[in-house]
Amino acid sequence: MDFLDLTRNIRFMVDLRRLRALRAVADHGTLAAAADALHLTPSAVSQQLAALERDVQRPLLEPDGRSVRLTPAARVLLEHADMLFAQLERLEGDLAAAGGEPRGEIRVVGFPTALAGLLAPAARILRRETPGVTLRILELETPQAVEAMARRDAELMLGMECSAAPQIGDTRWHREDLIGDRLDAVLPADHPLAGRAWIALEELAREEWVAPPVGWSCDEVFHAGCRAAGFSPRIAHRAGDWQATMGLVAADLGISLVPRLAQTTPPPGVVVIPLSGVPPKRHVFAACRAGAEAAPAMRALLDALQQAAQRPAHLIAGEGSRRWEYSPAARTPAAR
Repeated sequence: MDFLDLTRNIRFMVDLRRLRALRAVADHGTLAAAADALHLTPSAVSQQLAALERDVQRPLLEPDGRSVRLTPAARVLLEHADMLFAQLERLEGDLAAAGGEPRGEIRVVGFPTALAGLLAPAARILRRETPGVTLRILELETPQAVEAMARRDAELMLGMECSAAPQIGDTRWHREDLIGDRLDAVLPADHPLAGRAWIALEELAREEWVAPPVGWSCDEVFHAGCRAAGFSPRIAHRAGDWQATMGLVAADLGISLVPRLAQTTPPPGVVVIPLSGVPPKRHVFAACRAGAEAAPAMRALLDALQQAAQRPAHLIAGEGSRRWEYSPAARTPAAR
């Protein structure tokens, strides 16, 4: 077989809709879940995949219990598909750059304290320096934010490192680290250890805890910190809102670990004490689809987020030995 015969055999038209359907099945495991992510019916996804199999003249999926398994041909296709998707994002960015000043709307998803502590100040920077860029913001925890990005319902996410987060080296994503958000011990003001300037996490091993909800990214960080300190926490209560968590601590229902981005308005009756050694941190990042970082509007937002993350505030930098006390008599923090 000569070269022309070979190229004739492998030549086919690439339909990006079909490649996106295959990527969705790879990400979600079933046709039904892929259809939900793509806002299509399972029948439509099945038709897209059948057409793609005819294009490449190879099977792409195999049954695997209630889900499906990718064939080697499907994995090869996805490697190239991810590069194609990234190149299309760069193309859109180059076209946008040809239009002059950065402008456009960016849909952002992220968890609450990152929106308040990082995106809000970044939005002020953006409004001042790049007024042609507007934001549309939706609060989502990291696993749901990843799903929104995969569905193309958002252009940028603020997430924290966890099992559901886009991993470094995954060619589908562009990631930029923002901050390591330290967790501090939050104790009732009358706790026997409340007068300490620093506290070792292992000293709290026998306490009862107020923890984040099961399955939340913050719960992963909390449990990882306790494991590193050599104990398994006795969890008495769970709350998904940091104000509620600190309110329960103030009522002497347990103690907690609270990230510094969430310590803007602690309630009366608690003390916030830094942890000695290497404290657990929430590693906060921004992520967009690979190639999208080249778009002028996206680059302006990413730069504004980096500026916001570097601002000299104790909530983010927080490397000093400070103890913050909140009581009915003094609602503002006082360093000791």
